[in-house]
Amino acid sequence: MKSPVVKRSIVVAGHKTSVSLEEAFWNGMKEISGLRNMTLSELVGEIDNNRQQGNLSSAIRLFVLDHFKSRATASASPAIEPKGAVDSRHSAAAVAP
Repeated sequence: MKSPVVKRSIVVAGHKTSVSLEEAFWNGMKEISGLRNMTLSELVGEIDNNRQQGNLSSAIRLFVLDHFKSRATASASPAIEPKGAVDSRHSAAAVAP
């Protein structure tokens, strides 16, 4: 059985390193780097520079997860009404006498 983890070599900050990620995360990274008009190496370098702890593969997974969670939340936000908003379908004025 083929392993779902794909190991690739990438140049980060001028040095070559290997990163092991599931194919879905590689695809997410390609999508994000395309949206940002960056190379995959540049994006990985940015993630590497900003990570607080852990290994690079874990930092990439968390970055991709956060990116897509933020996108999902942003697209769902307009459907959420502010706290205290009144829905006219349930207000007393909307009920027929």
